[in-house]
Amino acid sequence: MRFGLTQAFPCSYLPDKQEQVLLHLNDEPISNQAYARLLENGFRRSGDAIYRPHCPACDACQSLRIAVKDFRPSRNQRRIINKNNDLAICLSDQDKDEYYPLYERYILARHTNGSMYPPTPEQYRHFISSHWAGTQFLEFKLEQQLVGVAITDSIDNGLSALYTFFEPSLEKRSLGTFAILKQISLAQQQNKHYLYLGYQINDCSKMNYKARFAPNQRFIDNKWQQFTDPE
Repeated sequence: MRFGLTQAFPCSYLPDKQEQVLLHLNDEPISNQAYARLLENGFRRSGDAIYRPHCPACDACQSLRIAVKDFRPSRNQRRIINKNNDLAICLSDQDKDEYYPLYERYILARHTNGSMYPPTPEQYRHFISSHWAGTQFLEFKLEQQLVGVAITDSIDNGLSALYTFFEPSLEKRSLGTFAILKQISLAQQQNKHYLYLGYQINDCSKMNYKARFAPNQRFIDNKWQQFTDPE
């Protein structure tokens, strides 16, 4: 495998910080097995691009995964599960036309200052699509109306949560947390070992919610380290 390092650019998550990214550069599409090895070494994907933060002056981004057989939901997480018991849940292996309008409403309501704004169908499909990731779509429906989608990649030993979007007017249901809990359940049902949640950043409110899922493991100093208590 070949890799390249980007130039420094303003960090998307921490003000006054500079970010650099280590990119996978192979010309040919990789296999699902190779993608799994990269996930195990702290990488992540956006579309077909595979990357890992590589910032000389900062190590705030920590890849986080959950060993699903060890996970037990907290009291608050159990309340969220009960709150959403009226939702119908369906798993699809295809991106459907009805997903994009919900994604667009979500981005316009919640992420106007992020890298996904402004949303377009082309940007959405470029972000989620991959020729090798084994992508699945976990749908949440309320009275037959689509209210949430969790996009997750399937590899031999785990799932990798790529992105979740939901109906902005249903914010009180905590559908983002609910989507992670359901992906943990899906990994358990499929006899997977891990759910990868991307990068945990303690000082970023948009990224530090992942630490509430405990116990978890974080990729620090090129090895996975166990954290038992939620932060």
